[in-house]
Amino acid sequence: MSVIVTHKKTEQLMKDWTSSIYACFAPVPEITYSEGRHSHVFKCLGKSCRASMWRFLDTGDKGSTTNMWKHARKCWGKDFVNTIDEAASLEVAHDISKKFTLNGTITTVFEQKKVTTYTSKPHTKAGTR
Repeated sequence: MSVIVTHKKTEQLMKDWTSSIYACFAPVPEITYSEGRHSHVFKCLGKSCRASMWRFLDTGDKGSTTNMWKHARKCWGKDFVNTIDEAASLEVAHDISKKFTLNGTITTVFEQKKVTTYTSKPHTKAGTR
């Protein structure tokens, strides 16, 4: 069971978060304690996305953003992620993400969510009608 806690050191911790990928997630993460482990929970800002990235602070890779980058490529699209990666600062990346969420067209949303699946099962008689 996790408990949400407000933490006074959040602003100090956020000063180290300079990667542009943070523009795809809520500006202030939830700080939780789960089974005695301190963690940050970053919620994705993508339309209709409910994903959260957990970062436990008692591990050696507590500053890693790899999972955030992977999720953003799937949720926001490769072109958008490449655009914010080239941003000069996190503030510029935040501005880009705000404009994208306000001006994103329906076709870009569907292109981002497009997943191709294949099956090796043969068709049934009812399935070929």
